[in-house]
Order: sequence, then structure tokens, then C-alpha cells
Amino acid sequence: MTSIRSISAIAYLFSPWFNYSRFANPVGANPINPFHGSTAPPVSVSRLIMTDQIVIRDWQLNIDADMVLRGQGADPAVIRARKPRLAEIAERAVREGLTLIKPAVVYRFAQVESVRHERLIFAAGAPLSGPLIVQHLAPARYVAVIVCTVGAAIDNHISALMPRDPAYALALDGLGSVAVEALSAELCVRLEKDVARMGHCASVPISPGMVGWPVEVGQPQIFSNLDAAAIGVTLNDSAQMIPRKSISLVLGFASTPFEEGTPCDFCALRNTCRYQHHA
Repeated sequence: MTSIRSISAIAYLFSPWFNYSRFANPVGANPINPFHGSTAPPVSVSRLIMTDQIVIRDWQLNIDADMVLRGQGADPAVIRARKPRLAEIAERAVREGLTLIKPAVVYRFAQVESVRHERLIFAAGAPLSGPLIVQHLAPARYVAVIVCTVGAAIDNHISALMPRDPAYALALDGLGSVAVEALSAELCVRLEKDVARMGHCASVPISPGMVGWPVEVGQPQIFSNLDAAAIGVTLNDSAQMIPRKSISLVLGFASTPFEEGTPCDFCALRNTCRYQHHA
């Protein structure tokens, strides 16, 4: 089900009488939430806050064994024909591992003020920079800055299992990967449907690590615009997210269409990946 809060948020952002200045507050103050007229708790990021960030935890993810096998980099049809035991392990991972999946999403809408020198400048918050950002998000009026995770429990279980049951641990690793990918895809679909109801368009989701937005550049930019600790996600010194099964991304919104494409078009593996049609 689409979040009522996300619908009201997007409707407010695209309304003709939206006035950002009414809602910008320094960190340390309680930022006003323009979507509900309430006061949100302060967040510890060194910037001005445009809106209260939104956290959603009520997700139902539909994952099967074939998805897990693809998450391990395998072709399900080939595995079932040649190594059925691995398919059975993947099915076990789905049956038992889904109890370890704790999906959560945090996101915030940021108003685009201008585009200058390969930088997307927000009315409040740290800018996003890089060739891919400007190439793809320049038309955006607003950007959703997003972090998704399936939690630390599955990471911890994989680490504990690896020395004694590596095949099953790897299947759980594939499960965690496809679960967080499914979670991010579901959120993007919800937001795209929300803006489409108002006649607006959403961009292709863009993540750090895609060509033109390196991880070491993009991850700190996203985490400077969002308090991802609200869902238990932190960034280490190597710009890697903890827990491992987490995804960060940005999604642009505009009144005119963005450049067509898929996330695969901007992936560094796009010329060699065998599974693009499953993205």
C-alpha cells in the first residue's frame, strides 16, 4: 500500500503555493514538518533541514529461490538442471532467511535551487555533484534522497554460518542482496506512482558507484543530507554502508520527462552483466 504520508508530501512539494523558506530551520532546532504541521525531533546532520525525513518499515517483499540464485550471480535454469542441490539450498534460504530480513527505508525531499558546475544545489542541504548527477537530474525540481536496508541480523547470521556452512551462508547472502534491491525498487515504484497522479515525472534512480558518481563521492553526499542512523545505517571510513545489505540512491521529480533509461545504463558492469533484464 502506498504511504499516505508520501502522497501528501509529494502533493505539497508540487503545489503552486509551496514556499520553502517557511520550513528551513537550523540543525539543533526542531524542524517544522510541512506535511503534517507537527514538530519533528532534531537530526544530527550539519546542514539546514527542508522537511522532516520519512521512515517506513511496513514492507512485504516477494522473493523466491530464483531471485536468490540470481543474487548469487547464477542462472537459475542452469543451476536447477546441473546442480539441483544448490537450488534446494536457495529455497531453504528463502524459507528460513526471510525471518532475518528487517526492511526499513528513510528518505527526505530536497528542493533544487540551481545547477552550477556539475553541482545540484539544494535550497537547504549539501549539494550533489558529479557528471552523472548533472547529466541526469538537471531537470529536477525536487530530489528524494534515500537509504534502504534489510538490517544487521542477516549480516550477522551470514558471518556466523560462513565457517561451518558456506553454501547456505552464500545463499543467505544472495537473499539479503535481492531483498534490499527489491525494497529500493518498491519504494521507487511507490514514489513514481505518487507523482504520476499529479502529472509529474520521476527519474531513473541513481546510486553512488554508477559511472559518473563514484562511491567515495556520492555516499558522503547522501549521508550529509539524511540521518540514516534513524534506520540503523552508518557510513564507515571507506564510504561503505553498515549493515552491508543497504542501498543509497536519489530520485528526481520534475514536471517534464527525464532522459529515458534504466539503472543498468549507468552501471559500470553494463557491458558484461548477464542479468540486466532482471533489474
